[in-house]
Amino acid sequence: MHQDNKINGKEIAREIIEGLKKRERPEKFLAAFLVGEDPASLSFLKKKEEIADELGVEFRLYQLVPSVGAIQIREEIMRVQEEEDCGGVLVQLPLATHLGAHDILNAIDVTKDVDVLGESARGIFYNGDSSVLPPAVSVVEEICRHQNVELAKARVAVLGVGFLIGKPIATWLMGRVRELTVLTRKSDLSDPACGLRSADLVITGAGSPGIIHPDMLKAGAGVIDFGTTIVSEKLKGDLDASSDEISKLSFYTPTPGGTGPILVAKLFENFYKLNSQDYDMS
Repeated sequence: MHQDNKINGKEIAREIIEGLKKRERPEKFLAAFLVGEDPASLSFLKKKEEIADELGVEFRLYQLVPSVGAIQIREEIMRVQEEEDCGGVLVQLPLATHLGAHDILNAIDVTKDVDVLGESARGIFYNGDSSVLPPAVSVVEEICRHQNVELAKARVAVLGVGFLIGKPIATWLMGRVRELTVLTRKSDLSDPACGLRSADLVITGAGSPGIIHPDMLKAGAGVIDFGTTIVSEKLKGDLDASSDEISKLSFYTPTPGGTGPILVAKLFENFYKLNSQDYDMS
C-alpha cells in the first residue's frame, strides 16, 4: 500500500512550532485546568507542556477535584487569569457532565481564550471578526494550504456537528466553498445522495471509529479526520485506513499522528497571537 497520500501531522506541527520560535516569545504563562485525573487528559496535557517547554513558555497546570463544583472551578479560573502575567487559559476537555462545561468555559476571558471555547470568543469568531480561530478550524486551513486545496472550487462534506469540531468548521466553511454538506452520525452515509461520494474534501469529527470507508468516497478525495476513539487500547479515527482502497484518496490524516499534533501547535499559535502587541481582538 502506498503511503504517499498519508499526511504527517507531526511534520506540519513542527513547521508551526519552528515558526513560533522565530517570533517574540510572550513573557507570560499559559494556565491549564484539569478537573479529575483522566489518564487520556493527562496525556494530552503532557504533550502541551512539552511544547511549552520547547518554546520557553511557562506552563502552569491547575488540577482540581470534580467534587469542588462548577462555581468553585469558575472562580479559580477567574482568579488565575486576573494575574498580570497570565497570557492564556485552557480547560482540558471533556468535563464531567454534572459540571456544565459551557458555564465553566464562559469564565475564560476573551483575550486569554486560546481554544476559542467561551461564548464571547465564539461569538466574535461566528461573526467573522476574530483573527484567532478555533484550533480545529486552523488545522483545516493549514492542511488545505499544504495540499493546495482550492476551497472556492471544492465540494466539502462535514461529518459531525459537535461543539469542538464540526460546528465551528462548518461555520467557517460557509461562503468559502463551492458546496457544503453537513452530515450527522444518523445520516445514511451509504446513500449516494447524501453528498459524501461527490465530496472533494471530507472533514470528520464524528467519533465513530471506521464509520467512513474509502469505497464511500470518490477517487481523488481528501479526508481530514478529527475522530479519536480508544478501541482495544488503541486510538482510532473515523476513517477506516486499513483498506487497500485508501490509495484512491489524494490525501488523508491518520489517527494517531494526523490532526492531533497540529491542533496542539495551533493552540500555541493562538497563545502567541493573543499576546502579540499588534494583536487586535476586533
